[in-house]
Amino acid sequence: MASERPQRPIQNLPVAGTAPSAVPARHETILPAEPDEASSDLLAALAAPDGPTRRDALIRAAEHHPALLEAWARLSEISLAAGEPVVAYAFARVAYHRGLDRLRREGWGGTGMVRWARPSNRGFLRGLHALLAAAAAIDEADEAARCRDFLLELDPDDALGVAAYPEVPGPGWTPPPLP
Repeated sequence: MASERPQRPIQNLPVAGTAPSAVPARHETILPAEPDEASSDLLAALAAPDGPTRRDALIRAAEHHPALLEAWARLSEISLAAGEPVVAYAFARVAYHRGLDRLRREGWGGTGMVRWARPSNRGFLRGLHALLAAAAAIDEADEAARCRDFLLELDPDDALGVAAYPEVPGPGWTPPPLP
C-alpha cells in the first residue's frame, strides 16, 4: 500500500568528496576589562619591589579583588620562582577556574578563541600558563600537556610561543617569563 504523503525531494545534502564552500569563523570571547580599582591595585602591587613585598601586595590585591585573575596568576609565578610548586599550583588553579567561570558568563561554550592580543584576556591566559608551569613542576605531566594544548587552541596566533614548549613539560622545565 503506497503512502498517501507526497514525496519531497532530498535537498541540501553535501556531495561526497566536496568541501564546504566556506568554513565558519571560530567564535572569539573577550573578557570585560577589570574594574579600575582592581587594575590600580594590581599595578601598584606589580610596582612593589621583587620578593616578599611584591608577594604581600599581590595577596592584598587578590584579597580585595578575588575575581582579579592576574593577581592569582602572578602569585603562582612568584611562588614557582621561589621554589614552592604546590603553592604555585594552588594559585594557578584559582586563576584558571575563576577564569573559566568568567568566560562562560561571557558566552564561551568550551570552544573558540581567547586571544592574548586582547588585554582583558591576559589574566586568564596567564593563569592557564601558570597552571601549565606548576603542573609540570609537580610532575602532573598529563595536566601540563593539556594546558599547553589548550593555550594553543585558545590563541591560534600563539602569542606566548607555547608551540615551542615541550609537548609534555615536566619537572626541571621552566617556561620563559611572560610579558
